Amino acid sequence: MTFDFFIKAAIAGLLLSVPIGPVNLLCIRRTLVKGRIIGLVTGLGASSADSFFAFISAFGLSFIVNFFEREEAVLTIGGGILLCLLGIRTFFAVPKDQSSKYVSRGLFSAYVSSLLLTLANPVTIIAFTAIFASFGVDNESRTFSFSFMVALGVFTGATLWWVALSSVVSLFRNKFNNNGIIWMNRISGVLITIFGIITLLRLI
Repeated sequence: MTFDFFIKAAIAGLLLSVPIGPVNLLCIRRTLVKGRIIGLVTGLGASSADSFFAFISAFGLSFIVNFFEREEAVLTIGGGILLCLLGIRTFFAVPKDQSSKYVSRGLFSAYVSSLLLTLANPVTIIAFTAIFASFGVDNESRTFSFSFMVALGVFTGATLWWVALSSVVSLFRNKFNNNGIIWMNRISGVLITIFGIITLLRLI
């Protein structure tokens, strides 16, 4: 039974990661500009946040769920501002040498930025709560081991998407010279900023 929920959670994690959004755009842009590993780590940040939401939804930690629902406006504002800042920073970014120090710092930044962006989206936890309700998860099933297995399933499914996306996009990386990278930064920056503005407009 637990394995069945693991498979269902993996499918849910995969399907929720596929729609094109800010993190998908960041993964594509970072893979093209900085390499497959940084693109993948960007996705892993989102996978981590998704698995966290999945765990607290499956475990029935209603006080945490209520917190994200209650603070939806604040989190939405924070996420929108972060997207706008990322978009502006991306727009003005210039190609850099891929030294080991730069790559290490880039990995941390890539992970944290996508983690925070996903955590700032309360819609995700609401989606997982609805999904698990449709799975027929009852109060007796809400053990720590069961919830951990569900969260692991979501992480696995989401990560499969980020591995596939970063791998496919990396095939085109060698086709970009410095001029191409600059234009990629500008296009990505504009689109990410638009996502941020749309996020903020949701509050109106």
